[in-house]
Formats: sequence, structure tokens, C-alpha cells
Amino acid sequence: MEWFSTLSLALGSAWTSGINLYATVTVLGLLQKFGAAKLPGGLDVLDNWWIIGVAGFLYLVEFFADEIPYLDSVWDVVHTFIRVPAGVIVAYAATEQLDSSIYIPAALIGGGLAFSSHGTKAALRVGANFSPEPVSNWVLSIVEDIIAFVGTLLAVFAPIIIAIVLVVFVILFLWFFPKVLRGLRRMFRATASFFRGDGLGSGAQ
Repeated sequence: MEWFSTLSLALGSAWTSGINLYATVTVLGLLQKFGAAKLPGGLDVLDNWWIIGVAGFLYLVEFFADEIPYLDSVWDVVHTFIRVPAGVIVAYAATEQLDSSIYIPAALIGGGLAFSSHGTKAALRVGANFSPEPVSNWVLSIVEDIIAFVGTLLAVFAPIIIAIVLVVFVILFLWFFPKVLRGLRRMFRATASFFRGDGLGSGAQ
């Protein structure tokens, strides 16, 4: 069942990368560095202090960016082109020592999971930015970080549980996909309006 543990770690880490890439890399790197886990495939390079340090610093930057309404949506637009490819890379790196019939589909599915978790996060952020109360960003940020940290730990230490989580998430994502898609469209329109100087709110209608 080693292949199942490796595959669950690969896909679970790809999924959490779509939520918070830097938290995922930091946790994986620290687990490997301190010998709490032996990461499979090419993920063992994450135990480098430079990688851990840069990921930790960017995690802090993202944490504070996520607390600022509208800036968080701009951040998510930019990270559409970072988190999704990272999900592919994480899944591929974890499974590269397995047969090609596993690591190629794993990379593709990892990218899909990263896209779906990133899209869900971004859509929720857009909704929170246009809600009347001010605490949504803080609550969402904390919940997202908890999911990213716990999800990464489950991917490493509890392959069956993270597999169940992923199946449930995919089912829910497919159910709510139209709303997620509308949220993503609002996010990109609002960000385009921001860079045109019209303000974020004018482009999100």
C-alpha cells in the first residue's frame, strides 16, 4: 500500500497548494527537515532551509494580504498562475519514482485539484469582499490556513482520511461549480477594473 500513501500525499498536497501553497511547502519542508516524515520522490528537496525560509516568508506576506479586502482578490488572480502549476509540480515530484501510468495522471489530477481548491477559495473571497460586515476576511483567512496546515498533515500521516476528504471535496465542488465559476468571473472583472483605475467594486457587478 506504499503506492496509495504516496498517491494520497501527492494529491492531498496538490489540493492544499491550491488553498495556500506557501503553508503547504513550509509544513512539508519542516517535517522532512526534522525527520518527522520521509517525503517520497523529489519532495525531499523541500528540507532545504532556503526553501523553507522563503516559503515561510511568503506565507506571512499572504497572511497579511488576505486580511485586506480587494487586495486579497488581486493576490488570488496573480496566484492562479502560481498555485495551479505548483499543484502539478508537487503531485509529479511526489510520484516521480512510481510507474508512468501513475505519476502522469497524478500530475494532471493534482493540477485539477489545485485549480478547484484555488477557485473555491477565490470565489469565497469575492463574496466576502462585497458583504457588509468587516470580519469575513479574517475568518476566511484563519479557516483557510487551518485547512491548509491540517490537510498537509493528513496527506503525510493519514492517507485514507485525506483520500476521503478529497472525494467529498470533489463532489461538493462539482455541485457548486456554477457558483464558483461566477465568483471567478467576478474576481477577474474586478481585478481588471482595479488596474484600469476604476476601482474593484465597479467591475464585480
